[in-house]
Amino acid sequence: METEPPDVMVLGAIRQGKKSFDSIQRVTRLDPTTLEGILSRLEERGLIIPVQRKKFFRTRVEILITDKGSDELDQRLFEVRQKWGQMQELYQKKDKKGLGRMMDDNRSFLPMMMFFGIMDIMMFSMMFNMMGATMTDYVPAENIPEGYGDAGDTGDAGDLGDAGDAGVDHGFGDGGFDFGF
Repeated sequence: METEPPDVMVLGAIRQGKKSFDSIQRVTRLDPTTLEGILSRLEERGLIIPVQRKKFFRTRVEILITDKGSDELDQRLFEVRQKWGQMQELYQKKDKKGLGRMMDDNRSFLPMMMFFGIMDIMMFSMMFNMMGATMTDYVPAENIPEGYGDAGDTGDAGDLGDAGDAGVDHGFGDGGFDFGF
């Protein structure tokens, strides 16, 4: 079973050090219900594990990626980089129809490419321009990571900041292993 793009983004956030529900939600921009479902699937597949950590007077759950999860993430990123390379080739060949088909067939991967900084945003913009389209024709505005409207920002996921825990529990900090997802 292939991992879906939002699942891959969650794995990436966890591998980048996002261990709490809130920090994962902040960087992936997924709604809580969707994120809970993804975390549940990833845990069932053995790609993540919850670990209880005692912190002061409470216990909270940290979410960690497993070796299997890290391998899955590496495989999916390899595949997405290949797709990006194919898009670049089609652009360089000035194959508007082929590029349009490739983008249509891979719409769900475009936000993931942005999330991980795989695509060159200038090249991506030129691709849309060549096809007479805009980014929002293929990627809903709410799925475009912050900074993609700014010139020069490549959206490098290697610099995913963590604003800390906002204090919302989501069932991960109650001391039990019932995660609510």
